[in-house]
Amino acid sequence: MFTIYHNPRCKKSRAGLQFLQSKTNDFKVVEYLKNPFTDAELKDLLVRLNKKPQEMIRTQEAIYKQNFKGKNFTDDEWVKIMIENPKLIKRPIVVKGSKAVWGDPAEEINTFF
Repeated sequence: MFTIYHNPRCKKSRAGLQFLQSKTNDFKVVEYLKNPFTDAELKDLLVRLNKKPQEMIRTQEAIYKQNFKGKNFTDDEWVKIMIENPKLIKRPIVVKGSKAVWGDPAEEINTFF
């Protein structure tokens, strides 16, 4: 079973969900703005993505530009920032087993198929 971390208000996230739906119906949708990550969940997800926290930050968000741009943070500090500001997390993220991909562009999800 797949899990897709999704924001229905995001065009790229909707495209990722649609792409996944075209491939399988064996998935669950987690709206991570409504169901925020815990510290452990986000750290585990980053390991599955093989990404550093800063690589998964949406730098075009106003909150990033106002509060975080140009500042240096440790990985643990970035994780805390992401948990407190989940809009900053790139999306969608698709997980199956021990692997995860950032579905932008949506075709990245094809790595599972």
